[in-house]
Amino acid sequence: MTNVVRYLTHPQVNIDPSIPVPCWGLSEVGKARTEAVTTRGRLSGTTQVISSGERKAIETAEIIAAKLGVDIEVREAMHENDRSATGFLVPDEFEAVANQFFGQPHISIRGWERAVDAQLRIVDEVEQVLARNEPGDVLFVGHGGVGTLLYCHYSGLEIDRAHDQPAGGGCFFAFSSDGRRVLHAWRRLEEL
Repeated sequence: MTNVVRYLTHPQVNIDPSIPVPCWGLSEVGKARTEAVTTRGRLSGTTQVISSGERKAIETAEIIAAKLGVDIEVREAMHENDRSATGFLVPDEFEAVANQFFGQPHISIRGWERAVDAQLRIVDEVEQVLARNEPGDVLFVGHGGVGTLLYCHYSGLEIDRAHDQPAGGGCFFAFSSDGRRVLHAWRRLEEL
């Protein structure tokens, strides 16, 4: 049986340099964008909601799962690429380091997890869930960096930031559970 698998990135967050990035929560804009999705009914076939263990992903997943009446499964290894070596970086510096992360996937940039390792990790997490072969569509809720690595994997593309989600987060792509065929590239949350 073929089901739709969606990978959704959390939308806007409250940025606070005094708090570790994995502990950031959704902003009011991020919450409102997520809540708006739940009114459309386009996720009605979703029977599994799988979330990264980071707060912003869990908050996104909770809003959607509550409307669907399903439980959330938290998988800690679905976290964003490990950037703890640098912690918070101001936006311009972050973008420059992120470009290097995607541009040199076999090298640890400033102590960050290598892109090839983050890709293996996120693909393994997704494949473990899909191997259960449960009925219904699956929604994974996570992050832009590892989401892009996952998209590259299932699309058969080399790791490249050219395949990153549009700015602002809150985007998703979809693929089939049978054959892992990408159904569409990144779309805004509002298209769900």
